[in-house]
Amino acid sequence: MIPREEPGPVLNGLPTTLPDTDPEETQEWLESLDKMVEADGENRARVVLLKLLEHARSHGKLDVAALTSTDYINTISAADEAPYPGDEAMERGIRRMLRWNAAMTVQRAQRPGIGVGGHISTYASAVTLYEVGMNHFWRGPDAPGGGDQIFYQGHASPGMYARAFLEGRLSATELDGFRQEKSAAPNGLPSYPHPRMLPNFWQFPTVSMGIGPMNAVYQAAFNKYLTNRGVKDCSDQHVWAFLGDGEMDEPESRGFLQEAANEELDNLTFVINCNLQRLDGPVRGNGKIVQELESTFRGAGWNVIKVVWGSGWDPLLAADSDGALVDLMNNTRDGDYQTFKANDGGYVRREFFGRDPRTLAMVEDWTDDQIWALRRGGHDYRKMYTAYKAATETKGAPTVVLACTIKGYDLGSHFAGRNATHQMKKMTVDDLKAFRDRLDIPVTDAELEANPYQAPYYNPGPDDERIQYLLERRRALGGFTPERRRAHKPLPKPSAKAFDGVKRGSGKQEVATTMAFVRLLKDLMRDKDFAPHVVPIIPDEARTFGMDSFFPTIKIYNPHGQNYTPVDHELMLSYREAKNGQILHTGINEAGSVAAFTAAGTAYATHGVPMVPIYIFYSMFGFQRTGDGFWAAGDQMAKGFVLGGTAGRTTLTGEGTQHMDGHSPVLAATNPAVVSYDPAYSYEISHIVEAGLDRMYGPADEDVMFYLTVYNEPIVQPKEPEGVDAEGIVKGMYLLAPGSFDGVNQDARRAQILASGVAVPWALEAQELLKRDFGVVADVWSVTSWNELRRDAMDADEQAFLHPEQGHRTPYVTARLADAPGPVVAVSDYMRQVPDQIAQWVPGDYASLGADGFGFSDTRPAARRFFHIDGPSIAVRTLQQLAENGEVPEDWPLRAAQQYDLLNVNAGSSGNAGGES
Repeated sequence: MIPREEPGPVLNGLPTTLPDTDPEETQEWLESLDKMVEADGENRARVVLLKLLEHARSHGKLDVAALTSTDYINTISAADEAPYPGDEAMERGIRRMLRWNAAMTVQRAQRPGIGVGGHISTYASAVTLYEVGMNHFWRGPDAPGGGDQIFYQGHASPGMYARAFLEGRLSATELDGFRQEKSAAPNGLPSYPHPRMLPNFWQFPTVSMGIGPMNAVYQAAFNKYLTNRGVKDCSDQHVWAFLGDGEMDEPESRGFLQEAANEELDNLTFVINCNLQRLDGPVRGNGKIVQELESTFRGAGWNVIKVVWGSGWDPLLAADSDGALVDLMNNTRDGDYQTFKANDGGYVRREFFGRDPRTLAMVEDWTDDQIWALRRGGHDYRKMYTAYKAATETKGAPTVVLACTIKGYDLGSHFAGRNATHQMKKMTVDDLKAFRDRLDIPVTDAELEANPYQAPYYNPGPDDERIQYLLERRRALGGFTPERRRAHKPLPKPSAKAFDGVKRGSGKQEVATTMAFVRLLKDLMRDKDFAPHVVPIIPDEARTFGMDSFFPTIKIYNPHGQNYTPVDHELMLSYREAKNGQILHTGINEAGSVAAFTAAGTAYATHGVPMVPIYIFYSMFGFQRTGDGFWAAGDQMAKGFVLGGTAGRTTLTGEGTQHMDGHSPVLAATNPAVVSYDPAYSYEISHIVEAGLDRMYGPADEDVMFYLTVYNEPIVQPKEPEGVDAEGIVKGMYLLAPGSFDGVNQDARRAQILASGVAVPWALEAQELLKRDFGVVADVWSVTSWNELRRDAMDADEQAFLHPEQGHRTPYVTARLADAPGPVVAVSDYMRQVPDQIAQWVPGDYASLGADGFGFSDTRPAARRFFHIDGPSIAVRTLQQLAENGEVPEDWPLRAAQQYDLLNVNAGSSGNAGGES
């Protein structure tokens, strides 16, 4: 047995270090409280104390801490409930049809030969939470002020499909294609809210735990951003996020609450379905998750509305003059509440009300059935309507509605409240019959007995008054939801002139590719039609990336403006915040930045306004730290540019292991929505960005994100060569520096060196060493994208495999190297797995060099020598390839290694040892 006398966590202490200047008076106050408790009872004393605290806080200067947790009862009393505006009988009939069809969607998906799974209990607990919103609150896309954005809980997707079935948007055939996207195509439905898989239906992917609440916060913030900047008036749009209480354990679920409060996102409402269960059991068996969440949200500055008990409890609470029932509710743990609902009314009488003779007396005249009929608040449409109404009327703060429900509600005793209910997907014939009877669904025993896995859906047809009511409510609210629309205004394309500046190179000045990109962005921002659509996103260290130059011009977005004098206000590049600022400076917050990127990158669909997010971050902290966010962005079909600054394993000298990125292109390659580039020079960046704008926002309208790795190592940026292979830059590789035969025989040995990003100068160094010291002529290729070369080659192979009648298209990399003489050596500032991506499509001998292993603090030349990716190392590896083929003497590689002192890290000299621009 769990000892019930153990105290719970202290949530509301009021610590103070102030001296007690009058102990006698203090004692009088304490004695007065004791006498009040003795004379009038604990409940009266509680009321007076709460009133005193509330009154003290209203003075403004007393600095009394707020109570973060209140009694385990509804926040809004029965006396303050709003009148319900809907036809209650009609809506009850709709909810019953939805319960049945949602359950049958999962039940039928378990038919023999299919068995694809599904979740039958989540939506059962949340029907009322959704239907009150559907019928009375959520504006569709045709609403005058624009539609609301609703983040549906992933496991509740069968309920959304069931509603679309009644609305006539989905057919029974499509419901039968649940979780069979390919085998039932074109009638398959994805398991969860996946916009990429059902692009005209779902708006937001939510099933990856924690991503939904995070993205909802930044969607609401972005709506305010668009409004404050004058891009689009989103002031009449509201963001709703439906979450599970177990999901709130995820750091992302709670980590952005302060952001929402700081920005006063009163256009945001979280609805947390508190059915007290995670996937395998209770959320807080020994505690109270509602109280914990209330404390967390109140502490973060949110408006909290608890909907714990249904209307049946109102007379009992009204009669609770001495607070015995409230006290019992406060002290009963979640594990017990779950157990109560897995039993019957007699059990609840004994094990709940029976804990106190005063509460037992309250129900002495009640039958067990009456006790069993007492519902939790999340199943009471009147309570939920009042909560939603209060949430939408709250100003100056976001709201969370904590709604208590039962997982598997109405599915029967085998499901409701059971630990295994999340994994239960099948109903027996008896379960189906009982479920049918409770819901009054006109399905016969014979139909259920014939095949339990083919229990029919129920749709009475468009002439039924319930269906007409349902459709009328959606018409009145502006159309269906969820619904995703793709039509949007065209993005004004910047003039070609904007891309020309960085193509001229940097003259004699050494400039890192990070700064080259920033210079290109400055030129693009001079285009008055294009510039308003740009959303620069920086988690922190804008100065590291040279983006502080934007502070005084486009300014940093802050919904409150700048109400202080910055310490650097006298400087030209001082920190400037403004209500209509354009830069989203999210602080040390990569996950939030990805959420902001997602909101901006999907504005073309959510708001019909194309925006171009440009998110720059420490390369190491991108796909490694926030990869799940980028997958969700890909699912939501976000567009925009992602800049991995200070990229590479060896360029960020001195920072050490955690900052040295040797693998982000590998991680980026795993995301099908990411188009990844590793440019070496500013003119390459110009062509890639222009191509990216064309692919994402031009006629092709592709749902991809462009990822560019840029470096902090300053080099002289060369002028774009005459007749440069612009197509090759975009496709992934081009011949940068053909080998010269000046000073060597025309029959000199040949080789090909492939390099990307910051490694290109080392390849050019190796080209020079090979010719000078060994008479070998090497061609140097700039590989702007190993990933795109691989994808092109894979597409060619797939075509040959699946459609041989179309012939075998030669992969781009194969075609470019087909006539290139000699072995190929590939190098980058990343692990060998990056250049190895193209190995199988390179004709002839292929070897790669890379920075495998952990990074470390040192000079750039020393690090490159340690990893053996510098110029001399490339030269030695090339000679080894030639020697293995018998094209040069066997001892040449050893001679070269000794000549260059290859095993001595202090002998390294490749690259710029200093400079942080």
